[in-house]
Amino acid sequence: MRNKVWAARGRPPGRNHSYADIRLLEYLAKISMKHGIDSNEFFNSFLNASQHQESKCGKLSVECRMRTRDYAIFLITRGPKVVAQFPISERLLEGNNPIKEFTRTMAPIKNSAQEAKSNRYHIKDLRAGMKRISIKARVLEVSQSRLITTRFGSYANVANALITDETGTIQLPLWNKQIGEISVGDLIQVENANVIVFRGVRQLKVGRSGKLNVVKMV
Repeated sequence: MRNKVWAARGRPPGRNHSYADIRLLEYLAKISMKHGIDSNEFFNSFLNASQHQESKCGKLSVECRMRTRDYAIFLITRGPKVVAQFPISERLLEGNNPIKEFTRTMAPIKNSAQEAKSNRYHIKDLRAGMKRISIKARVLEVSQSRLITTRFGSYANVANALITDETGTIQLPLWNKQIGEISVGDLIQVENANVIVFRGVRQLKVGRSGKLNVVKMV
């Protein structure tokens, strides 16, 4: 079977591990990150459990259920709840902490997800200068479009939509084909937008890197 190509940026973690080992180490890295446990402490808990049958790691309990010459089977629980059960090869247990390089690689992915989640606001929270904003809102009004000359000397159609959530309203400029894509009453999702003030009016500007999608049409 061919080894799968590592799709993330940088040097592939676990380059000397088998595909099965990589899958396991990715899984263990996710568990340690989810429960806020340092990877070194997490790996040492397996070594302690393999020697003393049980060990504690934060709020997790690690039990070595069986050990052979080639592998050991571990059970992870949190109180009465089973978190995971899996075998770890003796080769992995005999080396340095192999989980660390996977948590280091996966950390930026987790941080990006947290950042995207943290940038979801209500309209009442929006202030001029805020960037990469994501909100869901209902379309209250859409003005008549008008033809304007841009600063680059080209022509464009522009209209202004008034959108609302349960906390307030804000103006959303629509350009060219966007004008025909939304209607009054539509529920829309705005992604990666910036908050600006134009002629004294607060606006949510969707640039080239932003997205405007209809979640539910009227």
